[in-house]
Amino acid sequence: MKDSVFTILSQKLLTGAVYELKLRGDVSDITAPGQFVNLRLDGLYLRRPISVCDLEDDCLTLIYKVVGKGTAQLSRMYAGQSLPILTGLGNGYDLSLSGERPLLIGGGVGVPPLYLLAKRLRAAGKSVRVILGFNTASEVFYEAEFRALDCEVTVTTVDGSCGVRGFVTAALPADYTHVYTCGPEPMLRAVYKSIHTGGSFSFEKRMGCGFGACMGCSCKTITGYKRICKEGPVLQKEEILWES
Repeated sequence: MKDSVFTILSQKLLTGAVYELKLRGDVSDITAPGQFVNLRLDGLYLRRPISVCDLEDDCLTLIYKVVGKGTAQLSRMYAGQSLPILTGLGNGYDLSLSGERPLLIGGGVGVPPLYLLAKRLRAAGKSVRVILGFNTASEVFYEAEFRALDCEVTVTTVDGSCGVRGFVTAALPADYTHVYTCGPEPMLRAVYKSIHTGGSFSFEKRMGCGFGACMGCSCKTITGYKRICKEGPVLQKEEILWES
């Protein structure tokens, strides 16, 4: 974990409320796809956790959705401004579990951490299939970026306005070796019930500190309580206990 000051390189709107933010700074503590960073914003007590979308040399790409005061404030920042960021948080995805034909499933703002994962898996010579789930066509983002990595990409929309009609489980292929997924909990539950291999599930929870000190994001697993910000956010399928 490292606390560094990053400089904003660019910020652009991808869809109605989803932004892509590029920054330059010390990314040496970010070691695995699926890790997250914690941003400190002026005047706000709690930092805002955001998953890492991409890394390129000293350039960090984050994608986030405006959902409250903090992300709204972030969306108004511009190139040249500085942003204090805690990096290297969370455990991230384990690439060694992938097998030869990994399946990546992302829902909404659960899509971004899968991009760096897909990039690393393709670099390792894996045949990567990606399912991107959204509510409607106007919310779709990063489809072209995944295709540019030479991934096989399927888009699903609940209303059928783009790609396959329905939820991500409507597009599950028959043949895959491991599933990596990130998205809202109802989607994760549905994926859990539908897949026939091992899976790595990235969870979201409200966080206080973001690095394991406050215990505020603890959840019960087969092997005991784990902190989503520290031992997570990625949990393996066999250790997950769903709350009723």
